[in-house]
Amino acid sequence: MGFFQDWFRDRLAGRPGWMNALMLFSVFMAVIYCPWDILVKPAAIDEEVWFGIRFHGAWAKILAIPHWVLYAGMAHGFWRMRSWMHPWAAVYWAQVAIGMLIWPLLYVDGFGGVLVGVVSFLAFGALTRALWQAKPLFEASHAPLRERYGEWAVVTGASAGIGVEFARALAKEGVSCVLAARREDRMTALAEELEQEHGVKTRVVAVDLSDEAGASELADAVADLPISILVNNAGYGLAGRFSELDAERMRRMVVLNCAAPVVLTHRLLPGMLERGAGAVLVTGSIAGSQPLPLHAVYGATKAFDAHFTESLWGELQGTGVDVLVLEPGSTESEFHDTAGELPHEGQPAHEVVAAAFDALGQQPAVVAGWFNWLRAAGARRLLPRSTQALVARQVVESQTREGLR
Repeated sequence: MGFFQDWFRDRLAGRPGWMNALMLFSVFMAVIYCPWDILVKPAAIDEEVWFGIRFHGAWAKILAIPHWVLYAGMAHGFWRMRSWMHPWAAVYWAQVAIGMLIWPLLYVDGFGGVLVGVVSFLAFGALTRALWQAKPLFEASHAPLRERYGEWAVVTGASAGIGVEFARALAKEGVSCVLAARREDRMTALAEELEQEHGVKTRVVAVDLSDEAGASELADAVADLPISILVNNAGYGLAGRFSELDAERMRRMVVLNCAAPVVLTHRLLPGMLERGAGAVLVTGSIAGSQPLPLHAVYGATKAFDAHFTESLWGELQGTGVDVLVLEPGSTESEFHDTAGELPHEGQPAHEVVAAAFDALGQQPAVVAGWFNWLRAAGARRLLPRSTQALVARQVVESQTREGLR
């Protein structure tokens, strides 16, 4: 229980007390009051107020929905201190302040009502002013990755796609990179780019992490370096009927997607713990959030990645080592060709990486992209597992080559 209390106290320490109170009020409204108001409270006695004007019955139900959305947005925005909270939080509470002045003038008789309205307007006006002046808090940026964690990072799968963008993002923040993958020529070209553009050091390690000994070979190759950031990004998938896919390729996929991150993390984590600073990232997938026919083994490996990483996050609280599993959806990379999928649109890899570094140190997992989050969260929370599996089969089947369906 102490770890939870310490973590929660640390999260509250990032904002002033009045803002924490407003955040907790927003959570109450989003999680308890608004759902009860919309779904349970009888329409005959329901009342909603916007800009000080009362609405009743069906209109009250309809106009409660944007209230629900706004409070949910503010709860998230305050918790993550999102930059878009300025000026929109101040605008919403300005509306409340105006409403507090108008409402008693329209519906309360006597001087007492006017006095209450004026006092309420001044109180909520002060809150609006405080939110408007809080712009620097919402725009506060993280310290550079090198300053937060250290000099050297290892990026696996660094010859294409997300791995390349991870290396570029790290180098941009002054972190020297060990690039690990099978295709040495590609990594050599990337290393030259990083050194020339960002002045960092690089090391290229050509290794096949789908071999049983691959992860240990990579760990040995960087044993002389103070590795402070480990990006377990290497992985591939195989689309098609399980009975028709090559068993050896599936076995090697399990080694690459699951065993390699475990071995590398186990080898490199002690140094981070000794220094009291570090980061471990694992590239998972929203494929791991539900049953995935025609991608059965790949989906299972990504479920493993998610559980392993989130469990490690909880285990390492208070050590100075941040842990994150990145869960992208379809991404612009070579994944589709390797997996035997038909070409289809994907999120740019640099956006996926940006989502990871934005969330690192804030939470144990992040889904890249709002649509991907809605799809993964909606399926997981609203549909039975059987329905999830059948819907997923239709989607994957439409993206899989004819001979593999």
